[in-house]
Amino acid sequence: MDLEVTTLAARPELGELLYDFPDAWPEFMDHDPESLLYYNLVKTHYAEFVVLVVDRDRPERLAAKGFTVPFTWDRDELPDAGWDEVIRRSAYDLMLGRRGDKISALEACVQKDLRGTGLSRVVLDAMRHNAGRLGFDRLLAPVRPSGKAELPDVPMADYAYRVREDGLPVDPWLRVHVRAGGRIVGVAPRSMTFGGSLAEWREWTGLPFDRTGPVRVPGALTPVLCEVEHGHAVYVEPNVWVEHTTA
Repeated sequence: MDLEVTTLAARPELGELLYDFPDAWPEFMDHDPESLLYYNLVKTHYAEFVVLVVDRDRPERLAAKGFTVPFTWDRDELPDAGWDEVIRRSAYDLMLGRRGDKISALEACVQKDLRGTGLSRVVLDAMRHNAGRLGFDRLLAPVRPSGKAELPDVPMADYAYRVREDGLPVDPWLRVHVRAGGRIVGVAPRSMTFGGSLAEWREWTGLPFDRTGPVRVPGALTPVLCEVEHGHAVYVEPNVWVEHTTA
């Protein structure tokens, strides 16, 4: 591949390709309400924080993309609410007319047919270097471990620190981060929290959602909690905080 790494600010015409990533995530992942505070403003407010990877041999689509967001956080401990919290904090910053003093990755996505080609590391390095270019000395990331969905009943505080014989994480995506110099610094136990009616969950997953209790949903990192008597189900997703230096 003949790759170009750029930003949405530098190549705004690529914005029309930004969401052309078929089946990138499970359907239910599109329904976290906090996401609207960021993704609805990507082109107008966050373009310099979006990195794009273009394969010049296939310019009709993006090969990969990475979203980051600045946010203000004045505590030593990173937020338990991870992904949701950094988006909320960035929204507060916009309302107050300031740029956050920290930066977090939100999403790194590679086209499905290009996974396994090393592009995930390209995107991660691009987000890290772009954060440094923008004046941040470290990039935080509430990482969604890609292998955790196969073990939804294992606590994230256990899974995040499992390693292979070579000392690297057992999880493939955490392994990419650590190989790139990232350091696991904690768990965000409620990084994403969102609910829906039983009808919505049935539409999103194709599952019946007809019994109260935990429901194991393909692609979910933990069981979805179903309350038939109350007509809703709630998903609370833990993530893993990883810290990268940008130098």
